[in-house]
Amino acid sequence: MATDRAAKRAANEEAGGSSDRGRPDNAHALILAAAARLFRERGYAETSLRDIAAVVGIKAGSIYYHFASKEEIATEVMNEGIRVVSDAVTGALTALPRSVKPPDRLRCAIDTHLSALLEASDFTSAHIRIYGYVPAEVRKAAAKARAGYDGVWKSLLDELASSGHIRPETDHTLLRLAILGTLNWSLEWYDAEARSPREIAAVFFDIFARGALVPGRPGAHR
Repeated sequence: MATDRAAKRAANEEAGGSSDRGRPDNAHALILAAAARLFRERGYAETSLRDIAAVVGIKAGSIYYHFASKEEIATEVMNEGIRVVSDAVTGALTALPRSVKPPDRLRCAIDTHLSALLEASDFTSAHIRIYGYVPAEVRKAAAKARAGYDGVWKSLLDELASSGHIRPETDHTLLRLAILGTLNWSLEWYDAEARSPREIAAVFFDIFARGALVPGRPGAHR
């Protein structure tokens, strides 16, 4: 990958596109931030290196001083997105007093995940938006970080189960996927002027914790 970057940089210099070599040292971070915002707004396929460079204010070829390809940029954006939301959720859970019960820990995780997704960072939203559209090697590169964050939710559900808050027959994997899928899909319909992430998180928690059907009604679970 480093060899590819060097070759493309040399080609860019021959084409006279090296005038951005003197950009500040934070160009790497600026490129990632611009890419995250564009990936979030437009998606992966609709965002080109030229688009990213235009936002940063550099020539498209100058990106190769920092990244070998759009795929490399996407990998870093996705990993950063996972890190941001994972750090937010684990930090919030760690800060809770030991006396907090498992259901309230779940409430905290849902609230923090949704806030990080919708408000805290373009990286978290970009990760969700482009995951299904990036090349397989990019998804593979993000697999370790995703597995680590999945582990946080697995532990939460294990706590709920061991404390008797989850029915024994419940499939934990499907429950975890249902919770995260519900939270992440909010990107498609979220309206900041309608409800805040915290208000939405409260509704989601109520649905997952208590259900939406009235107990005892025909066809409802007893």
